[in-house]
Amino acid sequence: MFRTALRNVLAHKARLLMTVLAVTLGVAFVSGTLVFTDTLKKSLSGQSAKDYEGVAVSVTSYGQGRDENGQKEGEPGLSQQTLDKVKALPGVDSVSGRVSGFAGVGDENGKLIGSGWSNKGGNYTPVKDGKDPRYAFIQGAGPAKADEVALDKATADAGKYQVGDKVRVATNGPVKEYSLAGVFTTEDGAVQAGGSLVLFDTKVAQELYLKPGYFQELSVGAKDGTSADKLLADIKPLIDEHTKAQTGAALAEEQAKQIEKGLGQMGTMLLVFAGISLFVGIFLIYNTFTMLVTQRTKELALLRAVGANRGQVMRSVLAEALVVGVVSAVIGLISGVGLAVAMRSAIGSFGAKLPGGDLVIAPGTVIAALVIGVLVTTLAALLPAWRTGRIAPVAAMGSAHLPATAKSLVVRNVLGSIISVLGIGLVLLGVSSGGDSGRMTIGAGAFFMLIGMIVLLPLLSKPVIGAVRPLLQKVFGVPGKLASQNAVRNPRRTAVTAASLAIGLTLVTTLSVLGITVGKVVDRMSTEKLKADYRVSMAGDVGGLDKSVAETLAKAPGIKAVSPQTAGYFMVGESFRSASGVNPATIGQLLNVEVLSGSLDSLGRGELAVAEKTAKDQKLSVGSTLQVQYEDGEKGSLKVGAVYTDMEGLLSPYVIDDKILSPHSEEPYIREVYVNVDGGASKAGQQKVVDALGKNPAINVATRQDMRNEMGGMINTMLNIMYGLLGMALIISVLGVVNTLAMSVFERTQEIGMLRAIGLDRSRVKNMIRLEAVVISLFGAVLGVAIGVFLAWAVGTTLAKAMPSYELVLPWDRIGIFLLLAAVVGVLAAMWPARSAARLNMLTAIKTE
Repeated sequence: MFRTALRNVLAHKARLLMTVLAVTLGVAFVSGTLVFTDTLKKSLSGQSAKDYEGVAVSVTSYGQGRDENGQKEGEPGLSQQTLDKVKALPGVDSVSGRVSGFAGVGDENGKLIGSGWSNKGGNYTPVKDGKDPRYAFIQGAGPAKADEVALDKATADAGKYQVGDKVRVATNGPVKEYSLAGVFTTEDGAVQAGGSLVLFDTKVAQELYLKPGYFQELSVGAKDGTSADKLLADIKPLIDEHTKAQTGAALAEEQAKQIEKGLGQMGTMLLVFAGISLFVGIFLIYNTFTMLVTQRTKELALLRAVGANRGQVMRSVLAEALVVGVVSAVIGLISGVGLAVAMRSAIGSFGAKLPGGDLVIAPGTVIAALVIGVLVTTLAALLPAWRTGRIAPVAAMGSAHLPATAKSLVVRNVLGSIISVLGIGLVLLGVSSGGDSGRMTIGAGAFFMLIGMIVLLPLLSKPVIGAVRPLLQKVFGVPGKLASQNAVRNPRRTAVTAASLAIGLTLVTTLSVLGITVGKVVDRMSTEKLKADYRVSMAGDVGGLDKSVAETLAKAPGIKAVSPQTAGYFMVGESFRSASGVNPATIGQLLNVEVLSGSLDSLGRGELAVAEKTAKDQKLSVGSTLQVQYEDGEKGSLKVGAVYTDMEGLLSPYVIDDKILSPHSEEPYIREVYVNVDGGASKAGQQKVVDALGKNPAINVATRQDMRNEMGGMINTMLNIMYGLLGMALIISVLGVVNTLAMSVFERTQEIGMLRAIGLDRSRVKNMIRLEAVVISLFGAVLGVAIGVFLAWAVGTTLAKAMPSYELVLPWDRIGIFLLLAAVVGVLAAMWPARSAARLNMLTAIKTE
C-alpha cells in the first residue's frame, strides 16, 4: 500500500504542487524564525560575554535610596574613595570607573546623527597601559582635556568629521562645542543599534551625567591567581545596600538571559503569525486531498474489491500526505534558512549592526520543521482519508460517491451555530468586562467565532452567492450564471477555500480599524486639546529636558507663552500621586483644559487642579485639602482649586505650579515644553524656537502637524508590519483559490468540453472560471471584513475608558481596497486554471470520464 501511495504522489505531483507550496511556506516561516532568533541569541550573548572579558567583578550603583520617611539616603553613586578602596584590595589588578548618559551629535546641517534612543555618551577611562580596552582608535587618541571628545567611526563618517574639527554635542541642556581628539571603533551595543557614542574626559562626563567624583559602575580586573569569587567577597563589605556587585561571568550570564527573554518574545510573535499561515494552509491541504480522493474513487474502490480493507485504504491516503509533508518540510527548512539570512540583512538595512557569527541551525529547529510539516499535512488529510474508507466498493465502482447525508449537514449546522453563539457570547462578555481581562475574553470569543464561521460557511454560501447570481447573469451573461452555479455546486469546497481568505482578512481588518481609530483619537488630542504652536522635547524621547530650556525660551524674543510640563510626584499617606508642574500664567493659552469646577487661576495661588476621574475616585472637590509629602521629604498642604476633564498623555491627574513642584526634586524631569510664538505657528516661528535653543541637534521642536504625522507614521508602520506578517497567510489563501479552481477544472473536463461543443467559446470559458474565482474570493473577503469590524468594535469598546475621546472609525477606503484586492486575487488566481480550461480540446474533453 505504501508503494501504491508513492506511485500516486508521483502520478499526481502537479496537483499536489500547491499543497507542497503551502506547507513549505508555513514551515519556512517557522524554521526561519527559529534560525534567526537562535543566531541572534548566540551573536548577542557572545558579544555580551566579550564585553566582560577581563572583568572579574562589576560593581553597579543604583543611586540614592529612600528611607521610610521618603528621604534620600546613601550616595548618588560610587565615589572616588570607594574606587580607591577597591583598588587597594589584594588581588586587584585594575579598576576603571564608568559613567554614561545621553549625548547627541549634529551633522554639518545641525541634524542629529543616529537614533535618539541609542545615542550615548560616556567617559574615556585609560587603565594601566594608558588605553581603554573597550575602544580601538584608528585616528588620534582619547579625550584628555575638558574641551575634547572622541567619536565612533560611523558617527564621524556621517558628520564628515576629522581629528581637530569642532563638534557640536548636546546632552539634555544647551549644546556645547568640543574639539575632536580621536575616532575609534567599538562593538558597544548603542553603536551596533545604529546610534552614536561620544567619549568625554571623566570629569566632564561626571558633571554631565552624575556628580563630580562619582561613578555609576566600576569594572574590576583580577591579578593572575585571584579568583573572581574571592574578589567579590572582598568588595561586598565596601559598598552600601543600594549598590550591587557580581562577577563579570555572572553579569554576562544575566544579560544573556535578558537577551534570550527579549528575543523569545519576538520569536513568539513571529511564530504566532507562522501558526496562522499553517492554519490557513490546512484548508488548502484538506481541499486537495478531498478532491484527489473524489477523483480516484474508482481506483480506491478497486483496491477494496481486490482485498484492501478500510484501514489500508485510509492509511494509503495518509501515506501520501506523509510523503508530501516530508518533502515540504525539507524544502521549507532550506527556505527557512534563506529567510533567516534575509531577515538578518533586513535589520542591517535599517542601520543596526549585528555582531558577526555563523547561522545557528539547532537540532530542535530541524525536528520542529519535520514534525510541523508532517503533522499539518497528515492532520489536514485525516478527514478525507477517513471518508475514503467509508465508500462502499460497489457504489464507488459506479462513481456514486458517498454524498453528505441530510443528517450530517444538520449536525454540522447545529454544531456551527452553537460554536458561533458561544463565540459571540464571549465577545460580548469581554465588552462588558472591559480592561485587559475583557480583551482576553474577546480573544477567546474571536477564536470560537472563526471556528463557527468555518463550520457554517457551506450553509451561508448558497444564499449569499445566490443573492448576487442575478447581477452576475445580467452583467456577464451565461458565463456569470455558470460561475455562480459552479461556486455553490460543492458548498463544502467553496467554504473551505473562502475560509482561508476570511481568516486573513478578519485579522487585517481588525488591526486596520483599531489602528486608524486610535490614530484619530491621538489626532483629536493634538488638535482639540493642544493649543500650543510647538512642543519641545528630547529627540527620540530619550529623557527629560534641562530646566534651562524653558528659562531660555521664556527670555527669547518673539516667544509669547512658555510652560514646562514637569513630571513629578508627591505622596498622600502611603500612596504615590503623579503630578504635572506647569506655568499657571500660560498653561491656559497652551492647552485646552476643560475646567468642570473651580478655576485654573487657582494654580497661581499655589492650589491644585485634579483630573475628573481621580477626583471621583479620591472623593475630592474644590476646597478639599490634601496633606502631601514631596520628593525631598518635605511635607505640605495643598488645596484643590479646580477639577478638569482628564487629559491623559498631556497632563497628570494632579496639576500644580512648577515653582512649587520642581524645587523638591534634585533633578526635575521636564518631559516637554509647550511654546506659543508671536504671529502663530509658521516656519519662521519654528526657526525662532530652534535658534533660541542654539540649534541643538538633540532637541526636537514639533508643530501640531508634526505630532500628528509622528503618531500616524508609527501606526502606519505598525500596520505595515502586521500586513507583512499576515502576508504569508494571504499568499497561502491565494494558492488555495488557484488549487481549488485547477482541480475543479480537471474534475469538470467533460462538462467544459460539452459547453464548448454547444457554443461557449474560449473567452467565455475563461470568464466563467475567472468569475467563479472572484465570487469565491469576495465571499471570503466580505465575511472576513464583517467579522473584523465586529471584533474591532469589541476591542475598541474596552479601550474607550482609557481614551475618553475614543470613537470607532471605519476606514472605508481601506475596506474598499481590501475588497478590491480580493477581487484582483480571484482574477490572478484564475489565470492558470482559466487558460487550462480554455485550451482543452473539446472532443478529447467530451471523451474524458
